Amino acid sequence: MIIVSVLRQVDDSIVGFKVSGHANYADHGKDIVCAGVSAITVGTVNSIEELAGVAMECQMKSGFLNAKLPADVKTEASDQVQLLLSSMVVMLKSIEDSYGTYIQIQNVII
Repeated sequence: MIIVSVLRQVDDSIVGFKVSGHANYADHGKDIVCAGVSAITVGTVNSIEELAGVAMECQMKSGFLNAKLPADVKTEASDQVQLLLSSMVVMLKSIEDSYGTYIQIQNVII
């Protein structure tokens, strides 16, 4: 199962996320759940850097992605970053709604 931990502050703003595990929905290379989650999460990290100019601190290996915002995100980029991260959560919840046996999303207050 894929576990997505969305890291939030008390004010509900998202400061990062962690994805771990494998869906095991299908054989490697045919697993649409893993592919969808990977495309959404990696695409979000790339979009934040390209569109908002903010490079997330990332660690990635097979079945694992840990991405955190740097502490010095400029105020003008913050709204864009929050919109992109919130959009990621909406997309992942769509996958969870259809394939909940293979993915779980949890909010973690830090």
